[in-house]
Amino acid sequence: MTGNSLQDILDRLQHSTKNETSFDENWSQGRAAFGGLVAAFASLSMKKELDPPPPLRSLMASFIAPLPPAPLLVEAAVQRQGRNVTQCSATVISGGNTALQALGVFGQARKGIRVDAAPLIDPLPRSEGIPFADYAARMPTFLNQFEGCWVGDAMPFSGSRSRRLNMWVRHRCDMSDYPAEKIIAIADMPPPVLLCHYEKPFVPASSVSWGLEFLVDPAEVQGDWFYLDFDLDAAADGYTQQSGRIYEESGRLCALSRQCMAYFEQ
Repeated sequence: MTGNSLQDILDRLQHSTKNETSFDENWSQGRAAFGGLVAAFASLSMKKELDPPPPLRSLMASFIAPLPPAPLLVEAAVQRQGRNVTQCSATVISGGNTALQALGVFGQARKGIRVDAAPLIDPLPRSEGIPFADYAARMPTFLNQFEGCWVGDAMPFSGSRSRRLNMWVRHRCDMSDYPAEKIIAIADMPPPVLLCHYEKPFVPASSVSWGLEFLVDPAEVQGDWFYLDFDLDAAADGYTQQSGRIYEESGRLCALSRQCMAYFEQ
């Protein structure tokens, strides 16, 4: 993964005066880049507009077109900067075409009533999971950039008819310099839960829109392993909706995900 780890790709973007970087086909899922990678480009580019950047509180992304493995640039801007909350926008562009548009909300910590999220209780252990490598024939290429396992019975194309998907996952590279992007990429790992309802690959699917809300400052998240708990909410007319919870290994809830995806039966 020399020069192609997520850390390397983001390092190039971080140090580029023109907000440019590149990646190769190892980050692909079909004809396009893994969505969590593209959203991480937007997040980092927005943070570069702020000095210093407050913690990222939410990210909203619209996936407009596939992003092929090629050089790209990100146009980022501050839309409004208040005393506590700053809102930014970012557009990821490749070959003159817009691939993603995003809005980010950055907010300073303030005093107020605190209600902690319920902690994760009795997660399925990694020791009982199926490693990604053991199910690789049915998985996209980008999954090789992560270490993890499927737990439960909702693996894509397993025919399980489950409505809940669970997995343990961590980055293979050091992401300590990019705490928000570390979580963004992890949070987009789960495929459409709906795919476990099919028995044979492949059923093409892609994200249409995505919202990610951070319950804690990403810089405060401890450890590298994350437990993902995602629910299939509905599916009809070629679109499916799912919601998810991203926990750090200690059981603390870090982020909430909400996603609309399109799927294409053959």
